[in-house]
Amino acid sequence: MVATASEDSMDRYLASTEFIDWKNPMVKAKAAEITEGLSRMEDRAKACFEYVRDEIRHSLDYRLNPVTCRASDVLEHASGYCYAKSHLLAALLRANGIPAGMCYQRLTVEEGQPPFCLHGLNAVYLPATGWYRIDARGNKPGIEAEFTPPTERLAFSPLFEGEADLPGIWAAPLPLVIEVLTSSTSFEEVRDNLPDVEPPFEAPAHGAG
Repeated sequence: MVATASEDSMDRYLASTEFIDWKNPMVKAKAAEITEGLSRMEDRAKACFEYVRDEIRHSLDYRLNPVTCRASDVLEHASGYCYAKSHLLAALLRANGIPAGMCYQRLTVEEGQPPFCLHGLNAVYLPATGWYRIDARGNKPGIEAEFTPPTERLAFSPLFEGEADLPGIWAAPLPLVIEVLTSSTSFEEVRDNLPDVEPPFEAPAHGAG
């Protein structure tokens, strides 16, 4: 996996925050519903992943408003961009006592050609595996992300010059991602202003974000 976390910092990946608001009653109830009867952490994590991947619609794929950011809003509207979906998945995992954070990739918007944008996904801590990346953006023809630890099966892999896996695991979303989502009034506005960062990339300090 892309990074490790010390025991001292692990609580940051379990925290309820403004945007990963897993203590919201609706989020807590959904987290319990999804994992009812599942005792193994890996099974609970897989159930949360598959729920967000399959039941929360990607805003651009489905051309949906409103623009969501906070985990509880993503759940309420059952839609969000990849970043927002990663916020909900982190919240559902944390509500089940499973450490989770955000990861990012830098990808080309059009295959192989600039401009670039960030893509949001998650990392979950599984005792038998360690930190393991999962991508709940939503499958469609050409994209098949799965939960198959210890093997990663992500939606995208950096292939072209300028593309990259950003280092580190963020306990809270990147500020520029929050800025785009909270300032945009439509999915089209997000599409036209996708966040990006240029190299060199710096990994966060444990729990940063």
